[in-house]
Amino acid sequence: MAMVVAVGVLHNHLLSASSRIVCLSSCSRPPLSVSSGVAKVVLKKGKTQLFKDGSPMVYSGAVDRIIGKPPPQTGDVVIVADGTENPIGWGLYNSVSMFCVRLMQLQHESTRDPSCALNIEKLLQTRITQAVQLRNSLGLPSEYYTNAYRLVNSEGDRLSGLIVDVFGDIAVVASSAAWLEKYRSHVEACLRSSIHGINHINWRPSLDVLKEDGFDISSLKQTQSSSSPPLPERSMVVENGISYAISLEGQKTGFYTDQRENRRFISTISAGKRVLDLCCYSGGFALNAARGGAISVLGVDSSLPALELARENVILNRMDPEKVVFFKQDSTEFMKGALSREETWDIVILDPPKLAPRKKVLHNAAGMYRNLNSLAMRLTSSGGLLMTCSCSGAMTQSGKFLGILQSAAAMAGRKITVVREAGAASDHPLDPSYPQGQYLSNILLRVL
Repeated sequence: MAMVVAVGVLHNHLLSASSRIVCLSSCSRPPLSVSSGVAKVVLKKGKTQLFKDGSPMVYSGAVDRIIGKPPPQTGDVVIVADGTENPIGWGLYNSVSMFCVRLMQLQHESTRDPSCALNIEKLLQTRITQAVQLRNSLGLPSEYYTNAYRLVNSEGDRLSGLIVDVFGDIAVVASSAAWLEKYRSHVEACLRSSIHGINHINWRPSLDVLKEDGFDISSLKQTQSSSSPPLPERSMVVENGISYAISLEGQKTGFYTDQRENRRFISTISAGKRVLDLCCYSGGFALNAARGGAISVLGVDSSLPALELARENVILNRMDPEKVVFFKQDSTEFMKGALSREETWDIVILDPPKLAPRKKVLHNAAGMYRNLNSLAMRLTSSGGLLMTCSCSGAMTQSGKFLGILQSAAAMAGRKITVVREAGAASDHPLDPSYPQGQYLSNILLRVL
């Protein structure tokens, strides 16, 4: 009898072990290798490691062949595989762009979280939820201190081509990839379900970039979400405890959130100083300087609508309009005139628009940056500070900006030292496998 029981126990144990082996075998099977009906983009020999390491943009020159009938169309989910056809991940296909696949999830990620494998709707919800959680961990939003911030930063949040800025109850979406236009309704649904208190979604396609991505912009829908109430002409936000009236008809998504931490820094060094804010737009740096105790602030910009906002913001924050003054003029012409009057300031801020949108114009842009900074240095009092910026990705990624500043100093007959180097605010995360996402340089110089 004991022998029978022992044999039975052993039999059950072997069955249990066998079932565990079967389960482990099926559960560990790579989810992408068992897919059917999904086209496969096979990479050339020697082109795999870059993408295994996380680079999200598969360029057409890296592709050897495409397996699948009918061939995939723009926006379709495809598997990306190495030369032996083993999957390394999956992404979204583009039939005409130089970037033929935007990788969304690598193989090991699909194995770890199979619920998102080959499922763009599920992945969108997961990634946007993760983006919200990151901003919450950074203290964003905070109702009375900062409710203007970047929620999704393209490759930095693993959603290549998607930028979302939040301004109070408005989410402004900058779309720069063809796949986003196909999945627009899903993106909007995810934003509504993930962000508390959003009443408006303003969809703003980046037309020039979409053209480069092969998208027919004539097919674009209206930019206002059909399920949103009419978008207000003006909106009120708060950043660093300072209130702003913003216009969503302005540049980019309506307000530059990337300089938030650099603006706050200016407020900590402005007490008792005379401050000049060049290319001031709607007054972000100028208002922070005034809040920090500057004895006088002058903002200069060539855009009258931007200056109207800046002046409105002075009144909104109950600041003295005689101490915070805005002047409409081209910044170069203003600086030349100020030099002829032998004027100087304790702190000068120079934040020009993008001068090098492409690498091919970098040489010409370098000359413009050098001339602008040389003038700005001559307007900075001896021992004073110049905060100079470049929002051109081509310039920042070239690593040449500091050299250009040194050349500008030589041209101005001044000596500079670097006091602080910074980039975009922390709600603009970067993917280290995609350094092209780095675009903003903010350098504080002491000028002697």
